[in-house]
Amino acid sequence: MEQIRDRVAGLDVHRDEVTACVRAPGPRGGMHAVKARFRTTTGGLAVLACWLAGHEVTLVAMGGDRDYPGFKVV
Repeated sequence: MEQIRDRVAGLDVHRDEVTACVRAPGPRGGMHAVKARFRTTTGGLAVLACWLAGHEVTLVAMGGDRDYPGFKVV
């Protein structure tokens, strides 16, 4: 399968926390994955946004166990 994006993230969203995994090029080639958990408070989501920006993520996929108003599945 052809790789289209270098820096991507997956988010598993729950009521109290978001688990995030970033996949990016490793320091010695290949791919490297980094995982972290964040609270779903406004402050916690701001930290998540900074964490994703710090990893230079260009595409995020989100999954969860409920519907989220304002989000459209594409």
